[in-house]
Amino acid sequence: MSELAVRELPLFPLPDVVLFPQEVLPLHIFEPRYRMMLRTVMAEDRRFGVVRWDPQDQQMAEVGCCAEILHCQDQEDNRSNIVTMGQQRFRVLDIVRDAPFRVGLVSWIEDEVSDSHDELETLTTDVSRALRDVVELTGKLIGKPASLPADLPDLPRELSFWIGAHLGGPVADHQQALLEITDTGERLRQEYELLDQTRRQLAARTVLKDTFSTLDEGNLEGRE
Repeated sequence: MSELAVRELPLFPLPDVVLFPQEVLPLHIFEPRYRMMLRTVMAEDRRFGVVRWDPQDQQMAEVGCCAEILHCQDQEDNRSNIVTMGQQRFRVLDIVRDAPFRVGLVSWIEDEVSDSHDELETLTTDVSRALRDVVELTGKLIGKPASLPADLPDLPRELSFWIGAHLGGPVADHQQALLEITDTGERLRQEYELLDQTRRQLAARTVLKDTFSTLDEGNLEGRE
């Protein structure tokens, strides 16, 4: 694992929210302490840390993602609507202070690549195929065609972050764990397992749906 420079960073714990690099996160800022945090970061480098807060355990995750404010719209009641984008991931080393808002001492995290170029390309292709199958099968089940965005990342690391951020179901339950992985190939392998499992379940449900549809059509023909 490669962890780079250490710095202090204002922290914004959010219940069950996991921000990934290059993902857009709109936020409504209304609590006094976070309004103060917003004023502080806007006067500096427009960056703060988004960290998942577990409401059940009442604990903050050790790994989060830095959010850069792209747009800030202030309202008359001192509330603000902001649009942020995920940047580097970080590990919280220590809490420097809790008031008026939480500030952590953090170190930046970068991915390692332990797989060869060919291995990573093959893995990326397998994951992309499983992703497309899941989207197509989901569309078939709900009776509404579904497709992936035209700008879907094709680089291994960026694709792995996109999947972690956008897929619901079983992937959503593993978002924090996926964010914390520091090996691109390992993150893709875990996502492939989740996608493949989902693909198999969707395929089985599709077969059942087609079977019942055929039976219903047969019953209707028998009544005519």
